[in-house]
Amino acid sequence: MGTEIKEKCGIFGVYGKDFQAARLVHPGLWALQHRGQESSGIASSDGKKIYIHKGMGLVAAVFAEEDLKKLKGYLAIGHNRYSTSGDSKLEHAQPVIERLKNGELIAVAHNGTLPSTKKIEEFLKQRKINISGANDSEMIAKAVGIFMSEGNSLEQAVRKAYPLFTGVFCLLLMDKSKIVAVRDSFGIRPLSLGRLNGGFVVASETCALDIIGAEFIRDIKPGEMVVLHEKGIKSFQLEKGQERLDVFEFVYFARPDSILMGRSVDQVRQDMGVQLAKEFKLKADVVVPIPDSGIPAALGFSRESGIPFYPGLIKNRYIHRTFIMPEQHARNQGVKLKLNPLKHIIEGKIVILIDDSIVRGTTSKQIIDMIKSAGAKKIYFLIASPPYKYPDFYGVDTPKQTDLIAARMSVKEIEKEIGVDSLHYLSYAGLLKAIGISEDLLCTSCFTGNYPVDIGERVKEIKRID
Repeated sequence: MGTEIKEKCGIFGVYGKDFQAARLVHPGLWALQHRGQESSGIASSDGKKIYIHKGMGLVAAVFAEEDLKKLKGYLAIGHNRYSTSGDSKLEHAQPVIERLKNGELIAVAHNGTLPSTKKIEEFLKQRKINISGANDSEMIAKAVGIFMSEGNSLEQAVRKAYPLFTGVFCLLLMDKSKIVAVRDSFGIRPLSLGRLNGGFVVASETCALDIIGAEFIRDIKPGEMVVLHEKGIKSFQLEKGQERLDVFEFVYFARPDSILMGRSVDQVRQDMGVQLAKEFKLKADVVVPIPDSGIPAALGFSRESGIPFYPGLIKNRYIHRTFIMPEQHARNQGVKLKLNPLKHIIEGKIVILIDDSIVRGTTSKQIIDMIKSAGAKKIYFLIASPPYKYPDFYGVDTPKQTDLIAARMSVKEIEKEIGVDSLHYLSYAGLLKAIGISEDLLCTSCFTGNYPVDIGERVKEIKRID
C-alpha cells in the first residue's frame, strides 16, 4: 500500500507588504504535513535580515509561539521534509541557508530530487566549493549563491544556475526582499500560485492555499520562474516546458481536497473505484477501505457495484504514517498500533478490501492477517492502481526495484504471499480513464518504467519487466 513509500517534501511561500509572513507559512505547512514529516522549517525576512527556525519532527513539535515571534517580516518560505537525498538529520533540514561573499543570506526550499548530480558537482568543484556531505538541495543553494556573489540578482542567479539542475524540482528561493519560485521543465511535482489580500502565495498543493484563505490563480508552468517582489509578480519561461505530472500524486500523495491540473483528487480516486467495479464483477458482502488512502476508491466501488461500504478498519489518528519507522520490527508494530478491525462488520463476511497501491506487500500482509483474525470468510483484495513495478527517482523514497513485490512476483504469487483469496489491480487504461487527463501529460514511470526526466547513471538500477 502507499504507506510503504516515503513521500517527497512540501513547500510554501508568502509575500505581502502587510503580512506577518511566518504566521501564514506555519498553517500552510500544517496543511502539507502529509508531504514530509521528518523535519520542518521557516525562513522569513523583514527586508533587512533573514530569520530562520527549523527542527526535526512534525510542524506541531518544531514551532512554538516564541519561535514564530522571532520569524519577523513580510516574506517567508517554509518546508516539510522527507529525506530523499541526504540523511534524516537536522543539518539537512530546510530551508537551506547559504551565506554569500558579502555576508548576505539566501534561503532555499526544494521539493523533488536530482537523480544525477554530476553536472552541479563538477561546476561546484571547478569553483573550489567544498561539497562533502552536501545533498542535492544544498548544492542548488551553493550554485545560486556563487552567481549572486558575482553580482547577479536572485532571479538572474537562478536563471544562470538553472541548467545545472538535472532532475526534478520545485524550488522556493528567497533573499531579504523577494521570493523566486521555479518548476522543472517536466512539472513532475505540483506547484500552485495563489493571491491573498494584495500579496501572493506559492504552495505544493491547493489545499494549503485554502487553509489561509488564499485564492488559487493557476499552476506554475513547467520550466517557469515566478518572482514575487514589491512591484507584484513577474514571470519568465526559463525553458520550454512539457507537463508530466507524477501520476502517483493522484493515486496517493496529494491530499484529497487538493486540485491537480483542474481535477479534484478526491473525485479521481472515487472514479478509480468506479473503474475497478466495472473491471471486476465480484459477489461480496461488504467493501472495506484501508484508511485513509483507500476510502475514496472504496466509496466509488461500492456505489458502482451496489455492495455496501463500511469502514471496517478503525484508524488511530495519533499514530503517524507507518513508513516513518524505518526499522522493520517497528514498522510491523506500527500497523497494529495504527489500525484495528471491527469484528462485527467482518466476521463471517466475504470482504472486498480496497487500497490505493501495494508496494513491498509487508503492510498489506499484516492488515490481511488482522482481517482474517476478525473472522472474514473470504478476502478479495482490490488495488486502485496498476502493479507498482519500478522505483521513483524524482523525489520519492521508494524501495529498490528488488523490494517491489509486483516486480518480482506474479499476481498468483502475491495472492499466496499476502494470503488473500484473490488480488485484482486496476488496469492501466482504467487508471487513465479515471484521471481523465491525457497520458502524455503524466509521468507514469512507477507503472511503465518510462522515465521522462533522464535518470542518468541510475538507469543501471532498473530491470525491464514484461
